[in-house]
Amino acid sequence: MQKVKTIGTKNLVLFLKRIRFSNKDNKKLINNRMLNNCKSAFKKNSVKEKKQKIKKRNWRSFKRNWQLYLLLLVPIAFALIFKYGSMFGLVIAFKDYKILKGFDGSEWVGLDVFRKVFHMRDFGKSIRNTLLLNGLSLVLGFPMPIILALLLNEIRNKYFKRISQTLLYLPHFLSFVIIGAIAYQIFGLNSGVINNLIEAHGGSRIPFLQEDTRWLVSYVLISVWQTMGWGTIIYLAAITSVNTELYEAATVDGAGRWAKCVHITVPCIKSTIIILLIMNLGKIMGGSFEAVNSLMNVATTEYTNTIPVLVYRLGLSNGKYSEATAIGLFQSVIGLILVLGSDFFAKKLGEEGLL
Repeated sequence: MQKVKTIGTKNLVLFLKRIRFSNKDNKKLINNRMLNNCKSAFKKNSVKEKKQKIKKRNWRSFKRNWQLYLLLLVPIAFALIFKYGSMFGLVIAFKDYKILKGFDGSEWVGLDVFRKVFHMRDFGKSIRNTLLLNGLSLVLGFPMPIILALLLNEIRNKYFKRISQTLLYLPHFLSFVIIGAIAYQIFGLNSGVINNLIEAHGGSRIPFLQEDTRWLVSYVLISVWQTMGWGTIIYLAAITSVNTELYEAATVDGAGRWAKCVHITVPCIKSTIIILLIMNLGKIMGGSFEAVNSLMNVATTEYTNTIPVLVYRLGLSNGKYSEATAIGLFQSVIGLILVLGSDFFAKKLGEEGLL
């Protein structure tokens, strides 16, 4: 009996200890839960306050700048109507589209239109010419705005700098039809100013725009001249954001203008250069119909048949709307792949990408 009593008292003592420890644990759990609830409530209130502050700030900004937001509706409407609204018409790339039958009445042919396009005689040549023209324009034209921006940044005379910027920006605002007419007046074979001067000095006339290889060189140089000035705006804006203390520290260390340009300015605008390079790579399958059409002639047909020219001939000239849409869709998909691929490789190299 005594053994049973001792065993019972021991169990009772252990049971009471367990109750005491469990009560302590429960109190700790309750306290922790209360603290967590208070923290979460405080966070919710702080998040709500931040959201309310942001809403008030945005509303004040809208009331103060409502005219600018109203003007912003114009490009937004343009993009929605002509960029996104026209995407519904891509369905005719998979149909044997007839104008009289319309979108719904035309027969669905799937990928037959693309097979037909890929077997065209002029399709491969148009891709080659498009890549050649845009590739040369990219290689020669992409560094020019950077060089011009660096040179303009070093000009100290503000009046000369403004005049230079105006003269460099001016070609961008001229239509390529006007530029093409000016080019034929300057470089034309029979009545061009350059050839008249060459002949006046005893030389023979040079067919700048009447021979395939010379036409290619002339086209690339003219397109680079037209676009290089406008491209400097973005780079000049990026250069203005460079910390001036870096230049002051470099001056103390004895660095000259060239050293500052190479070791400070260019590395600081590297992200801008990469973003614009990615965007330009996406346009390498595009090209300008206006530029090629303004400079082309009967004597130069080797490099003038590009993708935009082929789309124009098939769609508007011959009425083959399905084939023209298929080529345009193919061109856009390749451009998207180039943009995504270049952005991926830029991020893999540790640079800031576009997306």
